[in-house]
Amino acid sequence: MDTALFNRRTARRSAGRPLWGLFQGAVMGAVTLGLTLTLGAPLPAAAAPLANGLPAPADLAAGIQPHRAIYAMSLLSARNSSKVSDVRGRMMFEWADACDGWTTEQRFQLRFVYSEGDEMAMNTNYTTWEAKDGSRYRFNVRKVINGEVDDDVRGEANLPANGGSGTAHFTKPEPQEIDLPAGAMFPTAHTLAILDHARRGERFFSRVIFDGADAEGATEVSTVIGQPGPAKGAAKDTLLRDATTWPVRMAFFPSHSESAQPDYEMSLRLLQNGIAESMQIDYGDFTVNAILEKIEALPRSGC
Repeated sequence: MDTALFNRRTARRSAGRPLWGLFQGAVMGAVTLGLTLTLGAPLPAAAAPLANGLPAPADLAAGIQPHRAIYAMSLLSARNSSKVSDVRGRMMFEWADACDGWTTEQRFQLRFVYSEGDEMAMNTNYTTWEAKDGSRYRFNVRKVINGEVDDDVRGEANLPANGGSGTAHFTKPEPQEIDLPAGAMFPTAHTLAILDHARRGERFFSRVIFDGADAEGATEVSTVIGQPGPAKGAAKDTLLRDATTWPVRMAFFPSHSESAQPDYEMSLRLLQNGIAESMQIDYGDFTVNAILEKIEALPRSGC
């Protein structure tokens, strides 16, 4: 494969999408989260997922801690066949309360080193606004590779409160409208749904998520939630103390793919207040680790 083409595809996969609500959001082959799963196996749906367009339970949303987090990112492992020999960088994730909605911002600064000796610098900025009732969503994505703009995506999307099909309107890179399937969710609503399932002890669910990262449409995300426990870094910061945390594994499947294998997987330790303590992203031939370096509270809206 042409190295330049491979590098560009790697960049799109590695920081082209938000990491689901948590930076907003798969790992370790078959991950143990209190149970063992086979990669690519279909995950059963939960009994009572949050209905599309309905707000999360009031106490759940009230428990979210708006915050800004800095993560150190590095290569955790790579297969012998991988063309990626090293990954280094930082990611900033911000989740803020904007009264009528949630805003998120993710900024990646990553450097990839390849086995042939080439290097690639990638900067990605991803900002969103999402209505708290899950009905409206705005997104803006800009990716720069080796100093040149690689992607510039902007638009908005709507989902009806009755759980029916919705629409997404792109204004960049060119005007385009796509349909969203019935039952789809936006990223922050999906994160709140994970927390809702976790506290109810429901381990499995699968939903279609639209994040606006590209014009290819929605992504099916299968989620498994492990047993709760204390935060591992509780002694480091007051925002992590006395917070229940769950190990979460997500597998991401392109909506139009017939493959039984996910495009990539992600695992994380998710606190009840919405903070991700750590993350790992598995792209098949290599895995990237993200460790929380710094966390600070942002003000609550007071609305």
